[in-house]
Amino acid sequence: MPTTARSARKPLLISAGVALAAVTLGLVSWQATAPKGATDSGSAPASAPRAPDARAELMKLARRDAADKLTTGRADAPVVLIEYSDFACGYCGKFARDTKPELVKKYVEDGTLRIEWRNFPIFGAESEAAAKAAWAAGQQDRFAAFHAAAYAEGSKEKGFGSARLREIARQAGVPDLERFARDSAGERAAAAVRTDQEEGYRIGVTSTPSFLVNGQPIAGAQPVEAFTEAIARAQRAAAAK
Repeated sequence: MPTTARSARKPLLISAGVALAAVTLGLVSWQATAPKGATDSGSAPASAPRAPDARAELMKLARRDAADKLTTGRADAPVVLIEYSDFACGYCGKFARDTKPELVKKYVEDGTLRIEWRNFPIFGAESEAAAKAAWAAGQQDRFAAFHAAAYAEGSKEKGFGSARLREIARQAGVPDLERFARDSAGERAAAAVRTDQEEGYRIGVTSTPSFLVNGQPIAGAQPVEAFTEAIARAQRAAAAK
């Protein structure tokens, strides 16, 4: 199964529309698509139940903010993949290294796909610190490079203490490391991470990595085919509207 969030974490208040989504898709489909019989990842996902109204609610979570520095792809792309991940999650790293580059090359570069990042730290203080640091790197337009360095093979084993995060920022080419340190420790970073976490909890995300492809949940570091199939379906549906 994908890495599970600690049970002490509780969702906040849920709007009626998103509550429906959480019950019919979030809480059900994350499990339906979760790999079976593995620590974090496994076989291709099962089909999610049909719940078009709930899926429409989940589709609204796509922010499509052209000023969002933690995204890749056009704001008006027909398909949006939302990724809930933790830098300390091994299978998030697997997705980042093995699958995401293929999706970027095949779908982001031609304008089909937008990938929106959501910080979803579940492994304690260092996970939180890495999430805030990623946000801070993004404020200097270095989120993608920070993401790549943090998810490099063997990176998570070195931990995410303050000195290590500064080193990752240096590797990522963050130009002003003093600003990076201030931004990482600031309230704006904490609020941004909190917003992402609360969104995930509201829709029933309990593990990392978890994804929405135009509202369709996918749980775990699934094979690339699971994502290409979901993207193709979403693209056809968008074109039919």
